[in-house]
Amino acid sequence: MRVTGVIQAGGKSTRMGGRSKALMELGGRRIIDRIIDVLRAVTEDLLIVTNTPDTFASLGLPMVADVFPDHGSLGGIYSGLKAASGAAAFTVACDMPFLRPEVARLVIDRAGLADVVVPLSGGRPETLHACYAKSCLQPIEARVKSGRLKIAGFFDEVRVLAIPEEEIARFGRPDVIFMNVNTPDELARAREILAADEATRPRS
Repeated sequence: MRVTGVIQAGGKSTRMGGRSKALMELGGRRIIDRIIDVLRAVTEDLLIVTNTPDTFASLGLPMVADVFPDHGSLGGIYSGLKAASGAAAFTVACDMPFLRPEVARLVIDRAGLADVVVPLSGGRPETLHACYAKSCLQPIEARVKSGRLKIAGFFDEVRVLAIPEEEIARFGRPDVIFMNVNTPDELARAREILAADEATRPRS
């Protein structure tokens, strides 16, 4: 199954003081560059959902605007999935600096088995690190139009395959892999995690 990588960058970054979360630097690299590297390793093509295309123009990637502006992450998932050239979209948030290609593949390799393939962390679905098939478009659109914007709210209308946390943990701490950087404090914490990881990494 052809899977398109979709980066959700439609938010306003209000908790980051209006500065784009995706462009924050971590270890000398922007978060979005780290995400792009992972998605290029595991998907056939990429696109960005954003309402500020000038912010990401230098990346040279296709961009689409929210079909339903101001309808949260569910609206962004719909927009990316609708524009995806693949039969499914692997959707990730733009502020996840510790994505792992091995974990992404756990999700993508099962894309043909269900309408939604989503990993679990802390007993909760990581809905912004998940695969959504085109068959999700209709139930998502109905939810968005009725103002019911909880992402997992439509899951009872489709086939969902959940990946247990134990499978994720083989590749690292799930709370780190799925970490979001929404605030300056979270950015500082991510920098601490990266520094600690680099300090323990064997030197060649």
